[in-house]
Amino acid sequence: MSFFNSRRWALLLLLITPALWSVNYLVGRSAPGTVAPHMLALLRWSLAAVILAVFAWPELLVKRRLLLHNAWHYFVFGALGMWICGAWVYIGARSTGATNIALIYALAPVFIALVSTFWLRERLGTVQWLGSALAFLGLVHVVIKGQWAALAQVRLVAGDLWILGATVSWTLYSIFLQRWPSDFSPVARLVLIISAGVLLLVPLTFVEAMSGLPMTQTVWNYKTVVLVIAAGVVPGAGAYLAYTVLQKSLGAARAGLTLYLGPVYAAVTAYLVLGEPIEGYHLLGAAVILPGIYLASLAKKS
Repeated sequence: MSFFNSRRWALLLLLITPALWSVNYLVGRSAPGTVAPHMLALLRWSLAAVILAVFAWPELLVKRRLLLHNAWHYFVFGALGMWICGAWVYIGARSTGATNIALIYALAPVFIALVSTFWLRERLGTVQWLGSALAFLGLVHVVIKGQWAALAQVRLVAGDLWILGATVSWTLYSIFLQRWPSDFSPVARLVLIISAGVLLLVPLTFVEAMSGLPMTQTVWNYKTVVLVIAAGVVPGAGAYLAYTVLQKSLGAARAGLTLYLGPVYAAVTAYLVLGEPIEGYHLLGAAVILPGIYLASLAKKS
């Protein structure tokens, strides 16, 4: 068994992937007033495509006759993963709070597990479902800061619809990634998916820039460059590649568990970069999420 397909590597990626994605929390919070949502998504994925293409180019060159085979798959992935899960999240974050975003995104692993069970036939046993439930509870504990009565105070706003759309989109992206086979390695496949996403984002970014609406203009300065590089390298090329490899090893349902660690890693990132304190509810949530993910990732006994 190769290193990338080994279970030990897959379990390690369960911890690494959400850490890479957590950088997008900082980017999303810093982008308003500096870079427009579609522009940020376009530049992020353009950079990610260039980075990954350096490694995938030899394979793409050898298999160039297969590039158009099932090419429409790449555009579906590009719309789901690069446009909706990119620009829509940045749009929604401007009118809804972090609590709502995290709670809505917490539904994604649940959606993925359910669809995987009934469509992909990825049967989860009692232990795996128990682990998923523990991870979900741990995430909610972090999101509501340990104050369970605060759930009754959560109110939905317009931005939540953008986030819900992105959550459903990520579910479909994850399922199709498992459902549709590919002639290419994970790296080469991701380059093709991102390239299709970039092609879709170009006209949408142009329309955004020409709309003249508030918060749709980009200020070109050093901060813009830093945000684009951070988004393109870490939660772009790094996180998506890690997720693709992880899903190939563990399946869609277990790979979706990475989202449960997002708020915990975001808290650590905010502490290191922004100096925001780590509270007791972060630690308690992590203490519940980590064993939950471990149980959910165990191989089901036949």
